Amino acid sequence: MADEALSAGAVARRLGVAVTTLRTWHQRYGLGPSEHTPGQHRRYTSADLARLEIMRRLTADGVSPAEAARWARQAPGRARAEDFAPLRRPGVRDGGGPTIPVGRAGPAARGLARAAMRLDSPEINRTITRALATDGVIATWDGLLRPVLAGIGERHAATAGLIEVEHLVSRCVSEALATVSRTAAPDAPPRVLLACADEEQHSLPLEALAAALAEAGVGYRMLGARVPVPALLEAVNRTGPAAVVLWSHTRATADPAQLGALLDAPWRPLLVLAAGPGWSAGTLPAGVVRPTRLAEAVDLIVPLGESLTR
Repeated sequence: MADEALSAGAVARRLGVAVTTLRTWHQRYGLGPSEHTPGQHRRYTSADLARLEIMRRLTADGVSPAEAARWARQAPGRARAEDFAPLRRPGVRDGGGPTIPVGRAGPAARGLARAAMRLDSPEINRTITRALATDGVIATWDGLLRPVLAGIGERHAATAGLIEVEHLVSRCVSEALATVSRTAAPDAPPRVLLACADEEQHSLPLEALAAALAEAGVGYRMLGARVPVPALLEAVNRTGPAAVVLWSHTRATADPAQLGALLDAPWRPLLVLAAGPGWSAGTLPAGVVRPTRLAEAVDLIVPLGESLTR
C-alpha cells in the first residue's frame, strides 16, 4: 500500500466519496494527486490518500471544508477528528440554508436555482432551452448559467453537499449547449481547437465557448477535459488549427509550460488563448492572449475565422 499509486476512481471507492468531490477538493484546496508521469494522468500516492482521509473525516464531523483542508495539508496522518472539536458549530449547517446563491442574477437564475434544488430536470431543461433560444449562448451563460453553477460550487464548498445537484445541472447544461453546437454547426472548416489543460476536468465553460462559436458560424474541434500535452501537440500538428484555446479552471492545472509547448510546436497556431481563471496573466508566455470573459474569447476568435474563409 505504501508505494501504491491510485486512480481517482480507486481513491473515491476507498474513501466512500464521489469522484467529483475529489475533483473539488483538488481544485479548491490543493488536495490532489501528486504522482505524475509525463503523458499520463496523475495518480494518488499513499500520502495523498492520508490527507484525503483527514479531509473526509473532518468534514463529516462538521469542520468546514476550508479549515479541514488546512489541517489535512499541515498534518497528514496525525490529525484526529476530536482534535478539532473547537472548530465545529453544533446545530449550525456551514453555509446557511438549503438555497443556491446567485448574487444579483435575475429571476430566471433564481428560478433555475430553485429547480436545481428540486432536482427538477424537465424545468431545468425548459429554462435553459428558452434562454438559449431567446438570448443566445453568451447572454445565457453570463446571466443564467454561470451564476447558478457558481452558486452550486459555493454551496458545495461550504457544506460538502449538493453533489447530486451539480451532476444534474451540469448534465442539463452540457446537453443544451451540445444541442446548440449541433443545430448551429457551420459549413466552414474547423480551424479552432478547444482543449482543457492537462488534468483539468471542468469543461463546461469550454463547451459554452464551443456553442458560442457555432452560433457565430466558426468551425471548431473540441478535445474536452484532461488533455495531456503530447496529445494536444499531436492534435495541433495533425489538424493545423489557426487558433487554440486551452482552458484551466484552477491554478493547479494552469502550467504555463503547456502554452510554451504550443508556441514551440512545428505548426504554430496564429492565436493561442489561455482561457479560464486558473491562468495568471503574469506567468503567461509572450504571444499568449488571456480573455477574461466568454464574449471576449469569441470576439478574438471570430475575426480570425472570417479572415481564413475569404
